[in-house]
Amino acid sequence: MDVIICPTAESAARWVADCIARAIRARPTIVLGLATGRTMERVYETLVEWHRTEGLNFSGCQTFNLDEYVGIPADHPGSYHYYMNQRLFRHVNIDPHNTHLPNGMAPDLDEECRRYEALIAKCGGIDLQLLGLGKSGHIGFNEPLSPFHSRTRIQRLTATTIAENRSLFPNPDEMPEYAITMGVGTILDCRRLLMLVTGESKAEVLARTIEGPLTAMVPASAIQFHPDCTVVVDEAAAIGLRHREYYRSVTSPHSGRKQLPVGRSPR
Repeated sequence: MDVIICPTAESAARWVADCIARAIRARPTIVLGLATGRTMERVYETLVEWHRTEGLNFSGCQTFNLDEYVGIPADHPGSYHYYMNQRLFRHVNIDPHNTHLPNGMAPDLDEECRRYEALIAKCGGIDLQLLGLGKSGHIGFNEPLSPFHSRTRIQRLTATTIAENRSLFPNPDEMPEYAITMGVGTILDCRRLLMLVTGESKAEVLARTIEGPLTAMVPASAIQFHPDCTVVVDEAAAIGLRHREYYRSVTSPHSGRKQLPVGRSPR
C-alpha cells in the first residue's frame, strides 16, 4: 500500500484525478470503478475540466459504480445514477451504454446483484477502482461485519451512514435504509485500488483502516490485502496516522520511488 499525503483536500482530489487521467490515456478502453459522495465531487470536476480543455477522451471507457440505493428511481436527485450524470457522464464523451450502476428498482434485487456481478466479469473485471471511506468504516456500502469474501449484494445501512448521507437528499426523510453494493471481495478483485480520504472527521476511521487490525468491523481495512492500493489523503485526514512521517519519506521525490506530482500531470 502507498499512502500519499497532500497539503489540502483540493490537492488530494487533483492528485486522484491526475492518476485517473493518466490511466485513461495509457489504456483508452480501461474499465473504471467509480465512487460517489462529496469527496469525489472535485475529482469529477477536474476530469470534466481536462476533457474540455485537453481532450481527455472517455469514448472507449466502461464504468461500474460501487453502489446504488434501493427503492428510488434513477432520476431521483438522491440516486447515484443522478449524481453520476450530473457530475460526470453528461459532461464528457462517454457512451451511456458503457456506464453501469446497479438497478435499485429491480423487481428481483437478488437477481440484480447476480446480474451486476456477472456483467463486471463479462467486461473482464475492473482495472482501476476509485474508493471513498465512510465514517462507519465502509467501502462501497459494505458496513461493519461485512465478510471480506462478499460479492455484490443488498446491504442494510447503519445509522451512522444514514446520518452522514441524508443531507444529500432534497428531502432527508427519503434517505433509503438499504442499498445494492459491490461486496468487499468484488472490490478486492479489482486490479488497482485508489482511495481518496479528506477531512479531520475521517481521521480516526482512516487510521483504523490503514494501521489497525484487519477486521470485518472496519470493512475498509481489507484494502491492506490488496497488492496495488494507493490511499490519497489530505493533512487533516492524516492527523491520526502514527506513521505519517514514514509515509512521507517513502513517497517523497528523494525516496527512489516513482512519485506522481500533486496537480497537473505532464501531457
